Amino acid sequence: MDNRRLILLLIFSFSLVMLWDAWHKYNQPKVAAQIAAVTVSANGSPVPVPSATQTSSTPPVSVPSVSSAPTVAKGEVVHIKTDLYTADVSTQGGDIVGLELNGYKAIEDKHQVFSLFGAKHQYAAQSGLIGESLPNHKTMFSVVDGNRELASDAKTLQLRLEAPVVGGVKVAKVYTFARDSYLINVTYEIENGSRKEIKPHAYYQLQRDTVAPEGESRMVSTFTGPAVYTEQDHYQKINFTDIEKGSAKFNAKADNGWLAMVQHYFVAAWIPQEKFQREYYVRKLEGGATPAVTAGVIVPIPDVAPGAKIEQSVSLYAGPQIQSRLDQLAKPTAEGGVGAENLQKVVDYGWLTIVAEPIFWSLEFIHRIVGNWGWAIVLLTICIKAIFFPLSAASYKSMAKMKTITPRLTALKERYGDDKQKLNQEMMNLYKTEKINPLGGCLPIVVQIPVFIALYWALLGAVEMRDAPWILWIKDLSSQDPYYVLPAIMMITMLIQTKLNPKPPDPIQAKITMFMPFIFGGMFFFFPAGLVLYWVVNNVLSIAQQWQITRMIGRGGKAANDAKA
Repeated sequence: MDNRRLILLLIFSFSLVMLWDAWHKYNQPKVAAQIAAVTVSANGSPVPVPSATQTSSTPPVSVPSVSSAPTVAKGEVVHIKTDLYTADVSTQGGDIVGLELNGYKAIEDKHQVFSLFGAKHQYAAQSGLIGESLPNHKTMFSVVDGNRELASDAKTLQLRLEAPVVGGVKVAKVYTFARDSYLINVTYEIENGSRKEIKPHAYYQLQRDTVAPEGESRMVSTFTGPAVYTEQDHYQKINFTDIEKGSAKFNAKADNGWLAMVQHYFVAAWIPQEKFQREYYVRKLEGGATPAVTAGVIVPIPDVAPGAKIEQSVSLYAGPQIQSRLDQLAKPTAEGGVGAENLQKVVDYGWLTIVAEPIFWSLEFIHRIVGNWGWAIVLLTICIKAIFFPLSAASYKSMAKMKTITPRLTALKERYGDDKQKLNQEMMNLYKTEKINPLGGCLPIVVQIPVFIALYWALLGAVEMRDAPWILWIKDLSSQDPYYVLPAIMMITMLIQTKLNPKPPDPIQAKITMFMPFIFGGMFFFFPAGLVLYWVVNNVLSIAQQWQITRMIGRGGKAANDAKA
């Protein structure tokens, strides 16, 4: 094989991928979002104010600016227990400042429950009202007596918080928690006991520090940060660095969509259900010990006449990125969802989402049959390998033929080493005589690369792999192999593949080829066990196929080489 051409082809292919990705990012919506103006509360993080196009004739309340100190309560914290999680709700603002997910273990200490909010991160779900004397996420609420734990025979549990009455206006904030659901409904009840009409807005925001989630590494990382989805501009990721620089670009105004804070395996998303005009915003918080941001959405509330009472609700999803649950939420309310269209986009499948999604559906289908994610990975890899068998066979046949003429290529290089033009001419004549395409071994592989990269991202982004055992010592497919058995096996399989491939005529290239299994194999010592398992199975199948084809062609080529050498 002409290794120089192969290297150039791979570099060209990689460059195309990078150019496509850069073009995609460049063509994201350039609307720098006439983001909501922001004021800040008397002792905490910002309180948003809607832009002029959304405000009523009543001017928004202005409050003194302060630092972005963590908003975890000065008041009482109410613990709510359901079958899926324990939520900590602060009476200061009625914020959700803690959320432990019962079905998931912490990364570092498997004896502890995973915390999405609170714990090691400044991370909270906040909401409030915008308008004169209306409560925001710094107002001290009082708690109405009631159950704090979902009863075994109950489907829902409510927590009612009441704000101090100001000017005759009564406001209550009601959380509704449901069985077997990570969806939390947040309802504001506004009763206007004053003599003038109220023109309020409501805001719902997620405040988070910019620290990477527990267990993330430079070797294996996914997107962490805010994201906005609208029908017009689709899924828009917003990087923390862009927010800190004040250069975040996204479409801020729409009459649909949702806002999320995304991290590996988990997501928190505010989902306004009604189709009304809303305004999205993001901003950097100043003055905290740890860099932090706020991302939120402002929604209008119908005017409240004197003596009238009105309710306004928005849903919060806070939990794992389980495809089946996210797909259900995307359905209309009449079908049991909340209309969160394309919420499954929060699962980070990289730039090959269009290929990775059906691959994960196939993996999920196999899992329903075998009941083990490790064996599902093995069977899916075998299926993909079988589908690409014709291409792989063509590639291995080409490499096997190249291997049979390697001695003759070496002889040509020794004979015409000083005449590059003559050497290339003789090599092409040899390829033509033996009916060998020098790129025949790499082109079929290049075709398969997108599929295997997509499978890599599908395995990396699937929360279903988290704490999922395979066999014996593999107790968590999303974590590193504790004894590095799979990475060691993978390195051995890569060495075997190197031995089966044609040896490059160039001694320097030959040395580089021998070192590559150790370089790439060493990287996999830090990869999740599920990903390494996939590569090990793929390599073993490739070795078996390549060995058989090489052996068959080698028998026929040996006699010809002896005669033509």
